[in-house]
Amino acid sequence: MILYGAPYPAPNPRRVRIFLAEKGIDLPETPVDIMQREHKSPEHRARNTLGQVPTLELDDGSHISETVSICRYFEETQADPPMFGRTAKEKALVDMWIRRVEFQVMTPVGGFWRHAHPRTAALLTQFKEFGESNREAYKGAQRWLDRELEGREWLTGDRYSMADICLLTTIDFAKWIGLPMEDEHTNLTAWHARAAGRPTARA
Repeated sequence: MILYGAPYPAPNPRRVRIFLAEKGIDLPETPVDIMQREHKSPEHRARNTLGQVPTLELDDGSHISETVSICRYFEETQADPPMFGRTAKEKALVDMWIRRVEFQVMTPVGGFWRHAHPRTAALLTQFKEFGESNREAYKGAQRWLDRELEGREWLTGDRYSMADICLLTTIDFAKWIGLPMEDEHTNLTAWHARAAGRPTARA
């Protein structure tokens, strides 16, 4: 089994590394050099036609891509500790929060990264006014998260989950590209300190 990924600050491979660390699964990452465009090479596109990382190659030669899908595979092969919930309600809440993070938080961060950041200017036609508009959208997402985290340790309650991993890696990537977390959001700030303080966050 081979896990193809890329180092920090790439958020998606980091999610899988944190998840595996939480599970106690030792699977070294095989690096793909994004700066050298190795993820777009014919060799890697044979593994993932979209030319993205992470990608998991199974022992039978088949491949699984998309962060959450890779993590779900390992959730099925090693149930403990559960990162997608135990009960039907917990599982539904984790799924709900993963989707919320993807649409409410990752979408504006991705829009800014693609259309306003100088590192991506050579990769596509940037619409900088749209890109910059995502700053306010991301601030709005932080205000919403701060309200949602009132009285909660983690996104779904008292159990750290895949949803928290998705949010942590998104917020850290946002900071790296110039979208800081606002200090005024005390609930969100406290959540981030707890999540970033876990040993697995350094995976």
